[in-house]
Amino acid sequence: MVSQPVSAAPPHSRVDDVAGLLTGVLLASLGLALLRASGAVTGGTAGASLALARVLPMPFGAVFVGVTVPFMLLAARRKGWAFTGRSVVAVALVSALSQLHPQLLAVTRVAPLYGVVAGNLALGLAILILFRHGSSLGGFNVVALLAQERRGWRAGYVQLALDGCVVAASALVTPAGTVLSSALGAVVLNLVLAMNHRPGRYLGA
Repeated sequence: MVSQPVSAAPPHSRVDDVAGLLTGVLLASLGLALLRASGAVTGGTAGASLALARVLPMPFGAVFVGVTVPFMLLAARRKGWAFTGRSVVAVALVSALSQLHPQLLAVTRVAPLYGVVAGNLALGLAILILFRHGSSLGGFNVVALLAQERRGWRAGYVQLALDGCVVAASALVTPAGTVLSSALGAVVLNLVLAMNHRPGRYLGA
């Protein structure tokens, strides 16, 4: 039997992109809420912001935006203004929702291991959705995408290496047990990306 050639998938419409961005933002903010409730950390600028928010007299949303700015400048230069604009919107919405979740979702107890796995799984899915709709959460997402596009290195593995550095550095302000469970979370998050975001795996644009 002669196999039929696979035709290119139609590009995403603007409605698709808006829906994807909003879905990714909600999942990301829920994942971060679970991580904060469980006392865990994660990698990337989100993880660095969570750690800094514990020692700085500033809300998480403000810290998150500040840490993300340099990476947005890199995105503007290397990925273009359309990608950067969508990423800025995504980061702003995640920051805003992170302030609303405590009022909208009363979480009295989250088992640490559950919070780490579920929170990072939600974050991984969120980033994957954002990637596929021409957006990101900035930070290491930008570096990982550029490494995959320009060097052929799998984005998930690049981000895993960078996230590992953040989780290791968090040992300065976080108990050792939490750091170990957070390292597991970083693996969960980035395996989602490594297994699903790679050339030829997804044909949508």
